[in-house]
Amino acid sequence: MMEEMRLNGTIVKALSGFYYVDVGGRIITCRAKGKFRYEKTVPLVGDRVWLSEQPDGSGRLEEILPRRNEFQRPAVSNIDQMVMVASGAIPVTVPFLIDRVISIAEGRGCEPVICINKWDLEQPQKLYELYKSAGFITLKVSAETGEGLDALEEILAGKISALTGNSGVGKSSLLNALNPTFSILVGEVSEKLGRGRHTTRHIELFTLPGGGYIADTPGYSAFDAEKMALCQPEDLEDTFRDFAPYLGECRFVGCSHVKEQGCAVLAAVKAGQIHESRHESYVRLYLQAKEQKSWK
Repeated sequence: MMEEMRLNGTIVKALSGFYYVDVGGRIITCRAKGKFRYEKTVPLVGDRVWLSEQPDGSGRLEEILPRRNEFQRPAVSNIDQMVMVASGAIPVTVPFLIDRVISIAEGRGCEPVICINKWDLEQPQKLYELYKSAGFITLKVSAETGEGLDALEEILAGKISALTGNSGVGKSSLLNALNPTFSILVGEVSEKLGRGRHTTRHIELFTLPGGGYIADTPGYSAFDAEKMALCQPEDLEDTFRDFAPYLGECRFVGCSHVKEQGCAVLAAVKAGQIHESRHESYVRLYLQAKEQKSWK
């Protein structure tokens, strides 16, 4: 009788209780051991795992290795980069949505990348300059014409990245442009509603030609974004990298940078060294984080 083999791999898809694990380029379909249910541990796409391969070629998840980070929305782990896909065309992405995703990514040690798609239709140069000047990798791309795809491929190579952004901005189109063999379903954008249909029903890691993985994740509406877990209010300042030069320079210890006198961050905003919209997003997130904390 053939014995079980213990193997190490990465979960690249989770669907209907099955986990699809990449083991050296071979995909093994697995079920999770009962202990995960009892321990209330949910395996996530991106998890590095130990599995035992059964004689019939299927597998059983035995152990989840420690995660470097994890996200609830999208439900992924061990992400190196969170690629925020935005658009100046329908549906237009508001800066607050970008800033919220950036803050969540920064709080989990994940590099934010701002990818402005549909550049062939609309060129939101001010949006581009806003994030470029704030110190973020910011790209102008078009899934339709191929503009900027080489730069995007270079940034993605050899890393685990996740695409996120509101529905209709073209995440799935970008993936198909990077590699047509992905053949991901693309939804039409509703002119009336200004948003796309949710075409991605599950989270999946796709292997990139240059190495590494990229996840296509279900798009979220502004309402869904409100459910994304924030850090503690007092830690929020550390997730705004453009605030860094001014932290510790405020008149009062424990300054919240909202409206205090002698606040170095507010002075930097007034001087044009921090963009007003970034600070507005910070204040909005700070108040949300305080409210979230009060409910716990």
